[in-house]
Amino acid sequence: MRCLIILRKFVQNYRLSNYRNMSLFNYPKPRKDTVVDDYHGAKVPDPYTWMEDPDSKETKEYVEAQNKISIPYLRNCSARNKFHARMTELYNYPKYSCPFKKGNKYFFFMNTGLQNQSILYCQETLMSEPKVFLDPNKLSEDGTLALRGRSFSDDGSYFAYGLSQSGSDWTTMKFKRVEGSLDLPDTLERVKFSCMSWTHDNRGIFYNSYPQQPGKADGTETTANVHQKLYYHVLGTPQSDDILCAEFPDQPKWMSGAELSDDGRYVLLSVSEGCDPVNRLWYIDLESIGGKITEGPLPWIKLVDNFDAEYQYITNEGSIFTFKTNLNAPRYKLINIDFLNPDMDNWKNLIDEHDKDVLEFANCVHQDKLVIEYLSDVKSVMQLRKLQDGSLIKTFPLDVGSLEGISGRKNQHELFYKFASFLSPGIIYHCDLESENMESTVFREIKVSGFDSSLFETKQVFYPSKDGTKIPMFIVQRKGIKLDGSHPLLLYGYGGFNISITPTYSVSRVTFMQNLGGIVAIANIRGGGEYGETWHKGGMLGNKQNCFDDFQHAALYLIENGYTSPDKLTINGGSNGGLLVGACINQRPDLFGCAVAQVGVMDMLKFHKYTIGHAWTTDFGCSEKHDQFKWLIKYSPLHNVRDFGKNRQQYPALLLLTGDHDDRVVPHHSLKFIATVQEVHGSRETQRKPLLILVDTKSGHGAGKPTSKIIDEVADLFGFIAENTGATWKSEKSEGDIINSKH
Repeated sequence: MRCLIILRKFVQNYRLSNYRNMSLFNYPKPRKDTVVDDYHGAKVPDPYTWMEDPDSKETKEYVEAQNKISIPYLRNCSARNKFHARMTELYNYPKYSCPFKKGNKYFFFMNTGLQNQSILYCQETLMSEPKVFLDPNKLSEDGTLALRGRSFSDDGSYFAYGLSQSGSDWTTMKFKRVEGSLDLPDTLERVKFSCMSWTHDNRGIFYNSYPQQPGKADGTETTANVHQKLYYHVLGTPQSDDILCAEFPDQPKWMSGAELSDDGRYVLLSVSEGCDPVNRLWYIDLESIGGKITEGPLPWIKLVDNFDAEYQYITNEGSIFTFKTNLNAPRYKLINIDFLNPDMDNWKNLIDEHDKDVLEFANCVHQDKLVIEYLSDVKSVMQLRKLQDGSLIKTFPLDVGSLEGISGRKNQHELFYKFASFLSPGIIYHCDLESENMESTVFREIKVSGFDSSLFETKQVFYPSKDGTKIPMFIVQRKGIKLDGSHPLLLYGYGGFNISITPTYSVSRVTFMQNLGGIVAIANIRGGGEYGETWHKGGMLGNKQNCFDDFQHAALYLIENGYTSPDKLTINGGSNGGLLVGACINQRPDLFGCAVAQVGVMDMLKFHKYTIGHAWTTDFGCSEKHDQFKWLIKYSPLHNVRDFGKNRQQYPALLLLTGDHDDRVVPHHSLKFIATVQEVHGSRETQRKPLLILVDTKSGHGAGKPTSKIIDEVADLFGFIAENTGATWKSEKSEGDIINSKH
């Protein structure tokens, strides 16, 4: 038996040594066009333009050729199958969402562990037996049909939900009568980036859709999404009879979303032109049109008709409306506007902007109270305040981590909230706001078998970036390890679109720390929303290089302080974070031993031409403007792949991951980038590290991905990381674990 094991290990090592020998990596040599684009007089070659057609025979053959290299390599990485098995074991724990109440029933999502999609349950009381209300797993054999968007009517009688196929952003809307879980025949197609807002009479729902366009619309197309419209659908009628409520023929890139006020009297319309946190605010008093929507477009009253700030509806008392806004408040505040006296000079602050913390969330509960979430140095703080004057009632005790869900309504006295951290998958709390002290109790604590969180620790550091700005970074590691530069480390970042990367539990990262001896670091670089709109603007448009500098200096800090060394350091990011990875390996390949970019934005000169890419110009800029082209050409990953000449420098081991149904960041971003990297470096004798792409089928940008695909992807990802950073597999009960547990 021992000889058999040795022989098997020899064969495996022989196969991998062949893969490591780059002369045997016969990368595809795709055809190069002579296409040259003219940007304001600058001539920029685009030799792989043909890859932008996902349906061409040539593109399909190219994808197949790449997968024929990457799939065998990834499947033969020594840690891959062990990681898959361990990930499957640790991922198999019950996962719960916050309960929420609609009408007289409670609802929550739950996954028993390895189900491809979470199931929506219903129960009459918190103590009664839950019953399945909607099980997406029964809608497809492979779990690739996912729930995307949901909305109950105000009284809980009806339920609308979207279904997405293979990870696409396109959804089909379906409907149920809640009593008896009865399916209704209504079906709405061509729905994308949509609101779902019921009028309180249960007559119908507002939603968004796009007009018919030439060609297909299944998530594999690249056609730009323009001319979104707002409709009102009356239950029991065909979609062809839906009422057009708002459209913007002169502004094809504008998008909108309707919301009903708490009292059901007003419809509020938020109009946006991209991803920037700014919107126009229009409304209509339904009483002014007889209480029902019978024809359109609606006669909107334009309360705010510019893109100077963001306005999010919180609640209203009659004509006095409360909004969360960043108007002259980059960390946000709450204001009151009287719709009967709407002049801006009469607007009043309800809760002033905090001098340091960011107001993340506000909601009205129990008639006259506001539940508030602040982000304080990237950690959640939760408070209860008075709606009347904004004064503080209490602060809820929370550990270092994030609020992942808060549920409660103005006409309800119960509040649920879910807290999670890097080392805890979640604790759900219940608070009765009618109780004397309004104390929270643990409603449900989510436990993971096989993971002892007491062996690990989380700390936050603040390191200087290139320009001296202090950047926060979380570091999660096993307690008692020696910082001697020997540890494999995963550095993750995002840095864009005002999105804050807060502490969250990840089974794959836990497995990386437990079984591969890894350290995890999350750098809260500029471009995100961790410190409000000022932090966001510090990493957008002409300031985008700050994001890359912040991330590279995170790597320098980790190396200089002994957490890792360049050859053991992996950087990882997805979408805008994939752009981050691509730009950083171009600029500082010497800092990283390995890089994994998921569904990354790699072509910064043409991204705006495809699907919803035009919405990102508010964060990135657009190459059609001369001054913005000059920003983009300097860091666009596709256009800055470096040729080292006679230098023996090599690129980090590179793995790009994308999906054939990603209609958010279309796959040719990654295809063109890997073709360029392989062309420049793939045949160099000094390039000993692999340069790979894996294109998954029936996968999109990430949302709704079934559990089986999630586990497969992270097993490939961390198998690749281990293979290229020298991380070796160890069981959790190794001698090192026993020693560490004593400390």
